[in-house]
Amino acid sequence: MTENAMVGIVLISHSRAIAEGAADLAAQVSAGAVRVVGVGGTDDGRLGTSIDALSSAVDKVSAGAGVVVIPDLGSAVLTVKAYLADADATDIVIADGPFVEGAVAAAVTASAGAALDEVVAAAEGARDVRKL
Repeated sequence: MTENAMVGIVLISHSRAIAEGAADLAAQVSAGAVRVVGVGGTDDGRLGTSIDALSSAVDKVSAGAGVVVIPDLGSAVLTVKAYLADADATDIVIADGPFVEGAVAAAVTASAGAALDEVVAAAEGARDVRKL
């Protein structure tokens, strides 16, 4: 890991608008310190996910400290798992947490310079945060 490198975050959703909106929120709460990219939808604007878009997003956020990928639903999880099976990388981890809350928790934690496993734990731990 290089000095000052932070964990990057990729949000993958079936909807490009949801992915980009959640990524915008997460990036803003990190005060722009963390690379966050949202990918989703198909090239023609329909609902779906793309392994090529995911791969590109991982490349964009990778800064030497690892990458956390947070999927929204079913086939987004399958897309990430297929990508990880072919990526042969130990510094890319899927987080099993809530999409928006997990993204925010991960971004805040990453912005503090936390390690990959801590960022994953923050994303997954967001599942237990009560709203009311």
